[in-house]
Amino acid sequence: MTDDAQWLDATGELHTLLDWLRWTASRFNEAELYFGHGTDNAWDEAVSLVLHVLHLPHQDPMPLFAARLTSTEKQQVLELVTRRVKDRVPLAYLTHQAWFCGLPFYVDERVLVPRSPFAELINSRFEPWLGFEPENILDMCTGSACIAIACAYAWPDAQVDAVDISAEALQVAEINIQEHGLNEQVFPILSDGYGALKGQRYDLIIANPPYVDEEDMADLPEEFHHEPELGLAAGHDGLDLVHRLLRDAPDHLSEKGWLFVEVGNSMVHMQARYPTLPLSWIDFERGGLGVFAISRRQLVEYLYQQQAQETN
Repeated sequence: MTDDAQWLDATGELHTLLDWLRWTASRFNEAELYFGHGTDNAWDEAVSLVLHVLHLPHQDPMPLFAARLTSTEKQQVLELVTRRVKDRVPLAYLTHQAWFCGLPFYVDERVLVPRSPFAELINSRFEPWLGFEPENILDMCTGSACIAIACAYAWPDAQVDAVDISAEALQVAEINIQEHGLNEQVFPILSDGYGALKGQRYDLIIANPPYVDEEDMADLPEEFHHEPELGLAAGHDGLDLVHRLLRDAPDHLSEKGWLFVEVGNSMVHMQARYPTLPLSWIDFERGGLGVFAISRRQLVEYLYQQQAQETN
């Protein structure tokens, strides 16, 4: 029996929710999929996929293990499992839903799948660095606007600008802003870096820019190639945009403002390129790395010292 025939035969032999969860997880493990767009193992990925098809909450499915699927539901599960395994499409693009800070977001292949450790910082309100209520927040490279929207929930009195260079990404951001009813608080802006933000200052700038270097881009699992390259690739050292963000940040931070930037694995390049820059690298309780914080005061002092050295 061919592989395709074996898969089609599953619709006749599998009946209960547990049958389909077990079979789906087995196919995921068999295919050696990469998990990193919302789940980190085959079972959780199977639960997310199957329960999405069945329009059921993703909490403990055990009470429903014996429930039987209809023929139509079986076919729908089979179609999504096939695309996940054979095309390596990230699950969030199949379901058009991702979660960030406990909030649901619409996603498709115009934006990266939300997965930033910034969620932990937002939940802690950026303590102990911030220590005050920000009035103006900038989410640079906003993508789906998940960070901007989560910040709007954390600080309901703040204005949040959601900036991206991609008009297509901002279309997705606008969907999510409307879905969360935040069109009077979160504002999508098309801009290359700070280009369209002349005169704007923020108490908090959060940047999750492209930061994958050339070596890592060449080694990415196939799932990542469904994401927009514009949101991933950032030159030889992964810091193409980060250099600009640092250089121009003082012009866009308030006197008490803070800049937080995620650079992921490119933190090694960051440390080598800026050995004397007083960055605070953040330790996350729930996993994640490569996020630094720096205040406007620290950044201005550093840039002043660099200019003085160049002059001498």
